[in-house]
Amino acid sequence: MATDNNTAVNNKVLDKGGDVREGEELDAQAVSAWLREQDVDINGEPTVTQFSGGASNWTYRLQYEGTGADQDLILRRPPKGTKAKSAHDMVREYTVQNALMDAYPYVPNMVALCTDESVIGADFYVMERMEGIIPRANLPKGIELDEAQTRALCTNVIDALIELHQVDYSAHPDLVELGRGEGYCERQVTGWDKRYVKAKTPNVPSFALVRQWLGKHTPADSKTCLIHNDWRFDNVILDAKDPTKVIGVLDWEMATLGDPLMDLGSALAYWIEADDNMIMQQSRRQPTHLKGMMTREEVVDYYLERTGLQIDNWTFYEVFGLFRLAGIVQQIYYRYYNKQTTNPAFKNFWIIVHVLHAKCLKLIAKYEGDALFTTRVQPHLQDMGVDAGMVEQLPSPVQKVIKSILPKGYFDQDTKSSNK
Repeated sequence: MATDNNTAVNNKVLDKGGDVREGEELDAQAVSAWLREQDVDINGEPTVTQFSGGASNWTYRLQYEGTGADQDLILRRPPKGTKAKSAHDMVREYTVQNALMDAYPYVPNMVALCTDESVIGADFYVMERMEGIIPRANLPKGIELDEAQTRALCTNVIDALIELHQVDYSAHPDLVELGRGEGYCERQVTGWDKRYVKAKTPNVPSFALVRQWLGKHTPADSKTCLIHNDWRFDNVILDAKDPTKVIGVLDWEMATLGDPLMDLGSALAYWIEADDNMIMQQSRRQPTHLKGMMTREEVVDYYLERTGLQIDNWTFYEVFGLFRLAGIVQQIYYRYYNKQTTNPAFKNFWIIVHVLHAKCLKLIAKYEGDALFTTRVQPHLQDMGVDAGMVEQLPSPVQKVIKSILPKGYFDQDTKSSNK
């Protein structure tokens, strides 16, 4: 492991903020005044930087320096032009972490929650910064893990998820309040169906077949527990002295009581392996391509062995995770498409939606067998024709990738009726 205990080396690998993006400036003076009203001991005005890793909520670092009042804080707020407020719930994120302080060792210390939108124009909360490494698409320069260490990192991240799923939420009233009873899987399928339709733009597929298939194959809940709902490597913090060790978990705004297998399926939608297609590699947000990382199949086997849960149809959870990710990506792209954000990172998100659609169809076809396109495509022949025609309009390299993923025979159907 190429690390060094001296401060200079550690500082190079620690997660840091950068310049604040244009249009996402923070009114630091208003935040400081509000913090003082909450009896937070700060001195002067902060140095403000912004973290660039997220594609959704805005995250700022506030460094206050002064005699006896140094504070290193993190502020989280939703983006402007939010399409789905439920996906950017700062109150939920703060409440969950605050409730977990004594039950789960990986949450930062909460400082204060603001629901007065007159302060900066949105709900926000402030927490203490946890110093460490955030493993994004690649590990920071200076961190090199061999295969055994990479496997240890992978195992520790999955173990932290398993540990979360074992938390006794009934001992925490604020966590109990998150629950809506049984039927979580059904609510999620229905909810993401509606969200996708609402956020759809003219240049992305309908997902008609996928949405129908998920609705017909929705299982009963396997159990109910606290789930994170956005579990990724770039939402964990690693120890700078031992980058295989998890010391923190971030981004809790979608946490709820639900089915742990849905949490696992959603997590694996981000799990890009070394041999996955180039578009997924380019959109990769975590270092799951490294030698030593588990495959998606190995993660499922490991999780089931550790928890004792059983699955009749894993394809459902995997397809749901990909469809849900398509919905999340599309909600973000919707803001870019409608000029509610100018962040250039979102410009080509619609292409990712096409790839996720193709991956869903491939998994469904594998599960259903040859009967898929004769028994299930016909009711949505028009949708398929429109989606297929849309693929033909994509840039050639993208089109090639998508056609390589789609089930054999997808373009062989007679789609002329789509023009009727």
